[in-house]
Amino acid sequence: MSDITRILELVEKGDSHAAGELMPMVYDELRRLAAYKMAQEKPNHTLQPTALVHEAWLRLNQSNHQEWRGREHLFSAAAEAMRRILVENARRKLRIRHTAGSSSGSTMK
Repeated sequence: MSDITRILELVEKGDSHAAGELMPMVYDELRRLAAYKMAQEKPNHTLQPTALVHEAWLRLNQSNHQEWRGREHLFSAAAEAMRRILVENARRKLRIRHTAGSSSGSTMK
C-alpha cells in the first residue's frame, strides 16, 4: 500500500491532519499531469499548469462524500477534473470571441 493510499484511508476516517499531508505528496505528480495536458492544448494558452493543478485540487476537495479507492482513483479524478477545466476554458473563450464578433457587425447602408 502506497503512502498516498494510506493517507487517503485516514482522510476517509476523518483525520484532518492527514488531509493536510496529502497535497504536498501528490503536488509534483499533479503538476506533471497538468503540464502534459497543457502540452496537448493550442499554443498561447492563458491557463498555466500550476493554475490548472490548483483549480483541479479545489474541485476535488469540493466534491462532497467523495470516497477515494486509492492512489490511481485520485489521479484519475484529477485528470478528469483537469480535462473538464480545459474544456470549460475553451468554451468560454469561444463564447467570448463569438459574442465580440457578433456585436461588432457592420450595418448595411
